[in-house]
Order: sequence, then C-alpha cells, then structure tokens
Amino acid sequence: MVSRRVFLKNGAFACVSLGFAPSFLQRTALAAGSGRSKQLIAIFQRGAVDGLSVVVPFGEADYYRARPSIAIPVPTSSDREHAAIDLDGFFGFNPRLQALEPLWDARHLAIVHACGSPDSTRSHFDAQDYMETATPGMKNTPDGWLNRYLQTRRPDDNAGATPFRAVALTSQMPRMLEGPAPALAVSQLGQFGIRAGQASDALGAAFEAQYAAAADSRLNATSRDAFNAMRMLKTADPSKYEAEHGADYPRSPFGQALRQIAQLTKANLGLEVAFADIGGWDTHVNQGAAQGQLANRLDDFSRSIAALVTDLGDRMADTVILTMSEFGRAVSENGNRGTDHGHGNAMMVIGGGVRGGRVYGRWPGLAIEQRYERRDLAVTTDFRDVFAEVVVRHLGVQDARPIFPGYGISAARFPGLFG
Repeated sequence: MVSRRVFLKNGAFACVSLGFAPSFLQRTALAAGSGRSKQLIAIFQRGAVDGLSVVVPFGEADYYRARPSIAIPVPTSSDREHAAIDLDGFFGFNPRLQALEPLWDARHLAIVHACGSPDSTRSHFDAQDYMETATPGMKNTPDGWLNRYLQTRRPDDNAGATPFRAVALTSQMPRMLEGPAPALAVSQLGQFGIRAGQASDALGAAFEAQYAAAADSRLNATSRDAFNAMRMLKTADPSKYEAEHGADYPRSPFGQALRQIAQLTKANLGLEVAFADIGGWDTHVNQGAAQGQLANRLDDFSRSIAALVTDLGDRMADTVILTMSEFGRAVSENGNRGTDHGHGNAMMVIGGGVRGGRVYGRWPGLAIEQRYERRDLAVTTDFRDVFAEVVVRHLGVQDARPIFPGYGISAARFPGLFG
C-alpha cells in the first residue's frame, strides 16, 4: 500500500487548495452544455514594475528632470524603436509594448494610472500580500480576494463548476487564490496527474480506490475532485494543443503559462478564474529605458498577452485580463541608473467589454510637492476600486462587500472601466 505522504508528494493533491470541495463530475455535462460564462485572467508583475516607464507621462516636464538617464523619450515618428508610443497626447506606451498598441487603438485596453494601495509599505512581501488579499495593512487575512469571489457564488450559480473553475499556472498556489473554495495550481498541464511511466493508469486507479475509502470526508471529496480533474485534462490532451489565429507565444515561462490558459479556456473545462505571474521587475540597478532589463521584460510581457488575446479570438468578449504589481518605483532615478521602491503604479484592463483607449484615474503630477512623501507617484485610485469594478460589472457580483472586507465598496469610486 502506497502511503498517503508519497501520494501527496507525487500526485495531484499537491496542486489542490484544500477546503470544502463539492463533487464536480456530475455537473460537468451541465457546464459543457451552457453558454459561455465570464472569465477573469489575473496577471501579477512581481517585484514592483516601474509604471512610469510602462505608461510614460511624456507630457510632464518633471518626468524628464527626474530621470536624466532612464526616461523614455517623447513620441516621434522618426524613432519608434526608442521613443514612447503616443496614446493620448500626454501618456505613451514604452516602445517595448508595441504588441499591445492594436488593443489600445481598438479600445479594448484601458489603463488606470496612479493606482495602488493606501498602505505605505515598501516591502515586496507585505505589499504583495496586501494586494492579493485586498486587505491593505492587515497581515492575518486568511484567504485571497479571488478565493472570496469564488465563495460568494451561490451553489446554484456553480451548477456547472468543474475542478478547473479556478487555476493558477504557477508552481505554488498564489495568495490570491488561497482559501476554502477549490482551486488548482499547476505549472505544466502535461505533468498534472500521476506519473509512473507505463504503470501510471494502474497506480492512479489504486490511489483513487484508496482515497475513495478514506474515512476523512473532506479528504475523500478533495481526492475525488483531483481525480476528476486528471480525467478531464487527459481527455483535453495538452500535448496536441495548437494556438489559433496566428498567435505566436514567446517560449518564456510567462508566454507558455498564458498559452496554457488559452488551452484550458478553449477546452471548455469550465475555467472561470485564471492566474499567472511574471517576475524580474525589481530594477534597482541599470534599469534601462527602451533597451535593457526592463525593456526585455516588457517585450515578453506584451507579446505574451497579445498572443493570448489573439488566440482566444471572440472569447475575449467574455474575458477580462487584469494586470497588477505590488507598488511602483520612485519618481527620480537613483545613483545606479535604476529606481527604488515607490508607491503609485499603472494597471491594465483588457477585454471586449472594457471601455478602452483611455487612461483612467486622476493624475497627481510629478513635481516634488505633488509626490507621495516628496519622492513617489501619489496614489489617487485605490486598487480595490479597480478589483471591485471588475467583480461587479464584469463578473456580475451584486454585493461585493464580502470580497473586500473592511472596505466600503462604492460604485462612485469605480474608475468607469465598463459601460
């Protein structure tokens, strides 16, 4: 008899968020027969991306005074390789975001600038935790805001729920999805399941029988859902997936994570919430401008998202892609031609239902007296107002208060991302 410890180490349960787990298998047919549901794809830029180099306020002279070495030049028709891409006469994309320009032009991409947390921390760990739990300043929140969203749906709302309702394409469960609602974290779909060579099927059947007989009802239910997930994914056959509409994903880990999100979406496995992250944004030294380490990350970031949108095609009418980072960078460059931890930042919201082609949020200015603590971009939009608008106006939650405890949700504070 193989021990439970070995199974937990090598089997699918290492990817399952333990907690109350309803039986999904009998409802899979209902999910397949229903119309498309709304979908949210959350992307976390870990490490605090420099929003002032992503969405460049080229119309403000103080930006150039603060960054003599790393500022992105003003838009010019003669040098699109290095200059900002003009968006509205004041803001511009970093030129390495060129892959996203068509989405802006089609009004499917919106930006919320000077957005962030009311908490003043410059700790990566704390700020990421606060953003993923949506409880700034509180370190003891037990679950993430996306898990609370999953919990708010009534049982009849989840009649078509499957093991793939919430999936993180990461090696560990992100804080955002931690909690009692079931979720999966798996970095490679092709490796999800019991792997024992030619004995995989037989060993999987033995494990399933062992866990079906478990006295622990919660373990029994969770095991049943994990095995159901393995069967569903085997039917989808990840090894045979081909992107559509000419989508060209980068071979990077981030690009391949988004490719797998598209695969799960189009396999009609009931994916409602997906998560991916991309690191490498902590640019204290030699940040660069249109070239360098930041530019390289932005190239991967933008081409991966553009490929995902292309691949999903008309499914983007029911999908929103939401990007975020724990905080921004200081306005002024440091002595190492980089930027230190800051405050306000830029978020992107992409989707067919988004009122795109606009930069939302009140711009506070970059003069020293306008900066937060005289050094950072000030926050004028609480990130919870962006999250709440997506939850209410895209995902259709009528009462978002349980998702954002301790925060007074008000539609009057929504940026206005959806018509």
